[in-house]
Amino acid sequence: MKNKIVFFSFFLLMSLTSFSQSISSSPYSLYGLGSVYDSDFGPLPSIGSSGMALPSNTFINNLNPASLGFMPQNHFMFDIGGKAIATTYQSSTKTEKRNNFQFSHLAFAFPVTKNSGFSVALRPYSSAAFKISNLKLPITDSQEFYYLSATGSGGLNNLDFSYGYRFGKKLSLGATATVLFGNTVDDRTFLILNSLTNIHKKTDYNGLRTTLGAQYKIDSTLTIATTFKIPAQIKASKVQSVQTVSDDVVTTIESEAASDVDDYYMPLEIGVGISKRFKNNLNMTLDYEKSLWNDTRQSELYGNFVNQDRFALGFTYNTKKNIRSYWDRIQYLAGANFDTGYLEVDGKRVNNASVSVGLSLPIENTYSALNISYSYGQRGRVANDLIKENYHKISINLSLDGIWFVKRKFE
Repeated sequence: MKNKIVFFSFFLLMSLTSFSQSISSSPYSLYGLGSVYDSDFGPLPSIGSSGMALPSNTFINNLNPASLGFMPQNHFMFDIGGKAIATTYQSSTKTEKRNNFQFSHLAFAFPVTKNSGFSVALRPYSSAAFKISNLKLPITDSQEFYYLSATGSGGLNNLDFSYGYRFGKKLSLGATATVLFGNTVDDRTFLILNSLTNIHKKTDYNGLRTTLGAQYKIDSTLTIATTFKIPAQIKASKVQSVQTVSDDVVTTIESEAASDVDDYYMPLEIGVGISKRFKNNLNMTLDYEKSLWNDTRQSELYGNFVNQDRFALGFTYNTKKNIRSYWDRIQYLAGANFDTGYLEVDGKRVNNASVSVGLSLPIENTYSALNISYSYGQRGRVANDLIKENYHKISINLSLDGIWFVKRKFE
């Protein structure tokens, strides 16, 4: 059974990553640094991306670095994931379907001492892959409109270094140092009356960010947690070419001109979460996170950044009737997530809501597991300047426990 599950999971993950160049992302990746990824590890996608208060005792919990303080001794954990998304985009005039194949993450973690653990993770932060044709937008302080066509590619990556330390048996504190890096390529065409402007731009980004976290076990069934993502400044520079076309006359305004651009600011994000176990076979997780985008004093050409609220709820259930039975060790998971969004376009929020279900399939008698989840969600709405997205997502995370490779002393 173990070999079949490992072979099957690696086949699915490699199939997803082999299509990584075929990413067709959200039109909302036109804004800021692109659409933010939800690269959650282990079973987290199945429980609505909740789990801030879960310890890293059976999988790597990327939501809170303090979880590493509860890592078991002599265990080396490895996690790799991918996802496939089928999305229907709906505007006031047409409907379009696209498929989206994404690499999710690659991470490993190990205990440093009996009370601490360390992890390294590489994952995408955002995707700026989009294609938009003849989007009608209003001219500021005017009754006139202009038309935008745009294509983009690239995005930012997260390289996380996390450490958690447990004080006694109940309190654990942790920190993550994140290196953000990457670039975006953007081609835009603006049509105003009979004048056409073409802009080709490549922008490079780099920056650092810190996350602090804590977990506290009130008793054996209840844990509370909090996280603080410190505001950060992402440096940016660009190379840009600009041409105008009017009455069939082409005029070059800029040609491969290098310059600095306005830095991108990431907000203070404060999160709280709880994990509560009932009757030893049902566990509930509940998270809330507030992102203070208003304080970054940023704005987009096509919208504004606004404070964001995220709510996540999850349930995990297993029978545990017979620990020797493979089927009794399978975990059944479900969750829901609601996000008010950090963008406001034409006075309307770009929010997101989803529900999810999943399975955690154990691999032999270790913490190793194949986590499979299905999610359905909606983002945005149909309006003059907005597009509604309906998406179906399958996430596959393979979580391997290093003790699996330790030679047994007794057969």
